[in-house]
Amino acid sequence: MLYHPKWSKAKKRLMGFVCESLHSRVDFQVINYRKAHDQLGRAVITVDKVEMLSMCTITAEREEYYRERDIRIQSDDFSYDNIFNNRAIQEQAHEQLKMEGIYAQYDFFSALEEYFNSPIEVSLKSNDRLIKILCMLDRRVGKRTLRKMKEFISEENTLVQDFYKLRCDAENIHSSE
Repeated sequence: MLYHPKWSKAKKRLMGFVCESLHSRVDFQVINYRKAHDQLGRAVITVDKVEMLSMCTITAEREEYYRERDIRIQSDDFSYDNIFNNRAIQEQAHEQLKMEGIYAQYDFFSALEEYFNSPIEVSLKSNDRLIKILCMLDRRVGKRTLRKMKEFISEENTLVQDFYKLRCDAENIHSSE
């Protein structure tokens, strides 16, 4: 599944949301592997040209396969004929990967779609880490909101915390404030 609203347009729109203080430091890239059977590759978020998050479809799908296998072993369910059970196992495996921060390119596109179509207030409360990361970079999240977030940011995933710290440093918001 290639991203249909052309990536160049989506990237331009996404970069339009990035706050001024990080605009020249943050970049989003999509690398498609033309020789892969589905032509999917990876999506990358870089800061100062260093990869902060790589969302590789091949890695995610390989890990998902292993998780599905482990779930089947733990539940002693080796039948593949129940389509509802298969779907449930696949969803469970996929959620485990997302909780561990292992994403595929299509997870990025899915998060991007939700982010683009939701108000920033809704996105900030999302359970999706990718959406929260995008919020940390968003110009619509002001200094006052960032200061309020300090109280509960420690409950967030390390990656979300890293992007929060990046944004706070860029905005000269110090932990003592």
